[in-house]
Amino acid sequence: MNKIMLIGNLTRDPESNTTQSGANFTRFTIAVNRPFTSSTGERVADYFDIITWRGLAERCAKYIFKGSKVGIVGSVQRRQYEDRDGIKRTSFDVVADEVEFLTPKNNTGAPREQSGYMPEEPHDIAGMQPVDSDDLPF
Repeated sequence: MNKIMLIGNLTRDPESNTTQSGANFTRFTIAVNRPFTSSTGERVADYFDIITWRGLAERCAKYIFKGSKVGIVGSVQRRQYEDRDGIKRTSFDVVADEVEFLTPKNNTGAPREQSGYMPEEPHDIAGMQPVDSDDLPF
């Protein structure tokens, strides 16, 4: 079984492209905080390269941006290539099957507000308090 679930923040704006056969794809990187700090008290994070395809790629390119919090469900794919110096390299990408946009409405940035995107209002949130994701045990 090859399944991965991640929650993190984009480290830069997504980059979209199209394959020679016409399939849309979008790439971005997320930082996922570890549940502890380093010996100097700094937060420790892991970085994951994410790739999305077709309709999901189009939605990601349109609605997320640097700093957006996303939930990812997908699989890990190993990729081998030769760099410009002819050295063989290996990298690992997360191929996302699902991307959930977790950034609250009031945190949307200028690049996406210009596109006219407005998230729906949450249903029945009376009495709920915001939770800092850094305080969650997972």
